[in-house]
Amino acid sequence: MKSKIYLPLFILIFSSSVYAQTVHRIIINGVINPVATEYIVKSIERAEDEQAELLVIQLDTPGGLMKSMHVIIKAIQSSSVPVAVYVAPSGSRAGSAGVFITYAAHIAAMAPSTNIGSAHPVFSGSGMPQDTSGTDTMMEKVVNDAVAKIKSVAKTRGRNIEWAEKAIRESANITETEALELNVIEYIVPNTDSLLAVIDGKEIQLDSGVKKILKTRHARIITYEMNWRQRLLDTISDPNIAYILMMIGMAGIMLELYNPGAILPGVAGGISLILGLYALQTLPVNYAGLLLIVFAIILFLLEIKIPSYGLLSIGGVVALVMGSVMLFDSPLPFFSLSWKVILGVVIFTVLFFFFAIGMTIRTHRTKPTTGFQGMIGETGVVFKQIDPVGKVKIHGEYWEAVSDKPIKKGKYVEVVEYDGKSLQIKVKEKQSVNNKGKV
Repeated sequence: MKSKIYLPLFILIFSSSVYAQTVHRIIINGVINPVATEYIVKSIERAEDEQAELLVIQLDTPGGLMKSMHVIIKAIQSSSVPVAVYVAPSGSRAGSAGVFITYAAHIAAMAPSTNIGSAHPVFSGSGMPQDTSGTDTMMEKVVNDAVAKIKSVAKTRGRNIEWAEKAIRESANITETEALELNVIEYIVPNTDSLLAVIDGKEIQLDSGVKKILKTRHARIITYEMNWRQRLLDTISDPNIAYILMMIGMAGIMLELYNPGAILPGVAGGISLILGLYALQTLPVNYAGLLLIVFAIILFLLEIKIPSYGLLSIGGVVALVMGSVMLFDSPLPFFSLSWKVILGVVIFTVLFFFFAIGMTIRTHRTKPTTGFQGMIGETGVVFKQIDPVGKVKIHGEYWEAVSDKPIKKGKYVEVVEYDGKSLQIKVKEKQSVNNKGKV
């Protein structure tokens, strides 16, 4: 009888001990930018706080910003929890910054049909010397710095130093099979469960000098995705979305300035502009391009106020197109604007300023038709003889009126002015009601 009671208890205790270890997993599917950096760094901190057995970074990236990459590498090297980078699923790649992150990991693995490489640093010349030799010198310094960095990491992790340098200097790219043969990675596995099975019992030496034997075969995998804030920021960090948000923001604020009290354009424009400016912080912005865009907006506004027979408009379109092309200072495809987006935004902006704001300004210039100012030009009939003060009837209402000349009852009159107390009127030449309505 006692054995029947103890058996379930023993099974419960045994199963709890087997699954006591947890493995944290995060998924990077896109550019390495400040949002991805925050996601990885906070995930490492969480794994440390919860004493996870391992953190797996499932990686698929074309590359990203070098500054973000350096922060990630430092976080991995200082981590008290082993970090594995797993290039997956099939068809994924670890390009550019992804090579450095993979090399920095304590364990490097790839799924079948994946590739790694093309780590040559890329940047354009804004802020660089204009002469070719100066640019070449700066580029050489950047490349040498990157080579020294990856050599140091490769030596620490015991990976192929020669190929790492080749990936930077020659943009070498290899498949997962070649990566395993060249000692760039340690494993080729089809999924995360397989990875945890093959690394079970492996001894890992952390950068602090502490050695740890992994117990991952029966560990429980907990996947932590980006929170809603990180997903939002990662989405708007796309160059095309950031560009659209910035243009919507400028248009909304300009419309609000020309039509105070509309509220919606100002609120929507302010939110869009703030989000756009945040996104610009995560991207390699060329401020000459940004200034050209602002200058284009100014030219469009001047066209509305100053007749230039289209010259200001043409200048605005040219400045907007050139500024859009120059806005992001990187030849990398994932940091450049789509021509479809540029053309769409240019057409929208031109139509917006010539129709939306143009209509608003024309409305402001139109003669008032309501209130006291709207009374000027109206036709009325004298109800009480004016000499010099009397009363007139306009639209069924009786108003006090004054005139320099006496006007008999029943005469049609026209409102000339309103002084805040009474209407200044004159005799209407044609004694009939005008087309503005009934007397």
